[in-house]
Amino acid sequence: MDLIVAAIPRPLRIVLPGGSGLLGHVLASHFQQQGHQITVLTRGPYTAPWQTVHWDGENPGPWTEYLEGADVCINLAGRSINCRWTRANRRAIYESRLRSTRLLGRVIGQLAAPPPVWLNASAATIYRRAIDADGVDLPLDEATGEVGSDEKSVRPLVAPWASRRDFAARVARDWEAAFFATETPYTRKIALRSAIVLAPEPGSAFAVLSHLVRLSLGGRQGSGRQFVPWIHSADYARAVQFLIACDQLSGPFNLVAPHPLANRAFMAALRWAWNVPNGLSAPALAIKLGALLLRTEPELVLGSCRAVPSRLLDAGFEFQFAEWPEAAEDLAEQWRRRYS
Repeated sequence: MDLIVAAIPRPLRIVLPGGSGLLGHVLASHFQQQGHQITVLTRGPYTAPWQTVHWDGENPGPWTEYLEGADVCINLAGRSINCRWTRANRRAIYESRLRSTRLLGRVIGQLAAPPPVWLNASAATIYRRAIDADGVDLPLDEATGEVGSDEKSVRPLVAPWASRRDFAARVARDWEAAFFATETPYTRKIALRSAIVLAPEPGSAFAVLSHLVRLSLGGRQGSGRQFVPWIHSADYARAVQFLIACDQLSGPFNLVAPHPLANRAFMAALRWAWNVPNGLSAPALAIKLGALLLRTEPELVLGSCRAVPSRLLDAGFEFQFAEWPEAAEDLAEQWRRRYS
């Protein structure tokens, strides 16, 4: 299905701080294919078909020259959450996001020709979970969703027994607060409250889940009732382009597919895409033990978030992959073409 993508009338200079990961690759590839000039600010060197420039995410340096006169800044910087949420890792996750965002705010605010638009990563986990009388998750959008985490949420940074869900919400809440707190009168700001971005790339969430499915381990995870917020990587890139092109839009946007679904149905559709009829289920205890062995966090699988993209839809954005079965089939087919 071919959909019209919001037009950008001329080639842009786009700077992606922290763009060396999966999301940076998705965006850099998308925009470079359209003829835009891409610069990725990265802590460590890596080989890429676009320009890469060193920064440490904490101090001004020669990298600031690449923001002068740039058209777009898309900040993706922050330590990966795919780790054990130990006390040290929680602090690193939290501080890496706030420090880099505050640094960019100071730099952009002092530029003679700052980027007209700055998009900053955030997360759909910013919302407090809401359920109805039957215990079913309620949809959460930018207007009705209650931003999660309260004063007690200071504990997740220092207390290992504190709620992992509160930690994720507090990181997103304070990250956005740092983003919007800096004064950038000539720069429009957009917070990208992203879901899990599913891309046919090695090491991605799609790759991990697909591997489980092909091993016949792709049944429901935990209760199977938790909602999975997701977005196809093509729609993620298209949505970012849409937000850049529509210069009247600002503030927070949920970058999620319009039809989140429960884990049980999500995994069933993924099995269907891989032509695997059955899959062993994994109870919550097995998920927690497996996460311990893999040095990751079970909340990434067991947490529930029914975020929906109301502001994107109201602004006229059209999803190419609004339903997970079609998205899963497309991603699986791309994987087969590339790696089979």
